[in-house]
Amino acid sequence: MKKITRIAYFSMEIGIHEDLKTYSGGLGVLAGDTLKSGADLQMPMVGVTLLHEKGYFKQRIEDGNQVEEYENWPKEDYLTKQDAEVIVNVAGRDVKVHAWTYHLKGISDNKIPIVLLDTNVEGNSDYDRQLTSYLYGNDSYYRLCQEVILGVGGARMLKELGYNTIYTYHMNEGHAALMTIELLEQMKEAFPGKSLEEYEALVKKKCVFTTHTPVAAGHDSFPHNIAKDVLKGYPNVILKFIDISNELNMTHLALKFSRFINAVARRHGQVSREMFPGYDIKSITNGVHSRTWVCHELRDVFDRNIVMWNDSPEFLREALKINDEEIWYAHQNVKHRLIDYINSKHGTDLNADTFTIGFARRATGYKRATLLFKDLEKLKQISQEKGGIQIIYGGKAHPNDTQGKQYIKQIHDMAKQIRGDIKFVYLEDYDMKIAKLMTAGVDLWLNTPQRPNEASGTSGMKAAHNGVPSLSVLDGWWLEGCVENITGWSIGESYVEGQNQDEIDAKSIYEKLECIIPTYYNNREQWLSIMKHCISVNASYFNTHRMIKEYVSKSYFF
Repeated sequence: MKKITRIAYFSMEIGIHEDLKTYSGGLGVLAGDTLKSGADLQMPMVGVTLLHEKGYFKQRIEDGNQVEEYENWPKEDYLTKQDAEVIVNVAGRDVKVHAWTYHLKGISDNKIPIVLLDTNVEGNSDYDRQLTSYLYGNDSYYRLCQEVILGVGGARMLKELGYNTIYTYHMNEGHAALMTIELLEQMKEAFPGKSLEEYEALVKKKCVFTTHTPVAAGHDSFPHNIAKDVLKGYPNVILKFIDISNELNMTHLALKFSRFINAVARRHGQVSREMFPGYDIKSITNGVHSRTWVCHELRDVFDRNIVMWNDSPEFLREALKINDEEIWYAHQNVKHRLIDYINSKHGTDLNADTFTIGFARRATGYKRATLLFKDLEKLKQISQEKGGIQIIYGGKAHPNDTQGKQYIKQIHDMAKQIRGDIKFVYLEDYDMKIAKLMTAGVDLWLNTPQRPNEASGTSGMKAAHNGVPSLSVLDGWWLEGCVENITGWSIGESYVEGQNQDEIDAKSIYEKLECIIPTYYNNREQWLSIMKHCISVNASYFNTHRMIKEYVSKSYFF
């Protein structure tokens, strides 16, 4: 008998496992962590996403230039093909959609099904067969076609698979917003004779929406001509949602049809309310799945010292009682693992005894990946005088993000200028597997977003779970997680609107490093206190177990 399922979680990408290329970065990894905690906590959930059988892309770096390659991942090794089919109208064409399922197992053997939609089906045109091939395809027309499959196709597929007890449809970003149009049609079928406004109210009772970015480019908008063409098989009511800029904005559509709306950090909530006036936007700060992101060396330490941390990550607050040497030994072991991996793969000669800075973000303008290198002579001076630095970078640029690719090239060129003074490596094809090793194995996690563009950020939370402190701009989650000199350090806290943010923040980075590095080399007791406070203060709170419990109490059931 099918278990009663109450929550349908829709996301364009879901980071289930490093070998399933169904994610590109933070949004997808967060979605996967959310469902993992849901499985642990025995939540009555189902996940919905696209198959993405060619994934995002495989990244190579050639002389500082990003090269993208695509290859199929072996879906049959991980997924179960479902005997179900729905038809979705895309640009006037009937497109067949099939489904695969992954059963995500929680700590108590509870499983959450994840439905992955597939249009590579016999009978579809060549174009339609590849609508679920590439994550974040290269043009707006393709992207909107994908979002029809996700939203409309996903809602229809759940019904076809027998998920008839869904109480809440959760849109993780606006990509799935067209689900609301399908639910509107389902309401008309179930309750004939009502007005459009009454049907809209019924849909709104079922939907919740999480917005993840204060950056305009992160909110999908489609020109009127593309929206009208792709959606011409749907009732004209969709044209009602074309906004004053003559575009179909998926965020606006999701906002209109949601009974509960949230941002992903307190500061992001303030920014979102300014971006979308008239909507009551709450905040539920993101987290990460503790068991996934704690390295196995520290898991052993936690297992010996903290009862129930696996089931209840809030008990990580007890990390302060752990013996210093246990923490240090575990960290040094995972650091050696990281350094050995990099040296063998990249032919470098990094040293596990050297203070190591890690930075891994999507390569795009507001992340400011080049900020650390703003004054190369100063950086070299700090390394020479304070005990030595080595730097590890990673991250992909979207294939269409020319500026992001230029940042990777600039970093590569600047690294050449410090060669001989500071060891540097840019890791190719940064993914979940590398992220697990890097966020645990470096000594300091650097994050340099341009305010107020960091909605939350979760990489620093992963680092904190492994006792790695952050040096980060006070934005997103770090506004809540930073306790200066206790859990890490802030960048540019004296920044005032209108000043040159890059110059102030770069100067702040160098000033903080001049204090941080000597502490690492000369005062192990203080450094280990900081490491343990990262775990006790930050990891115990910034986890998806706490986060999903907030969704339950504030959003899912009321």
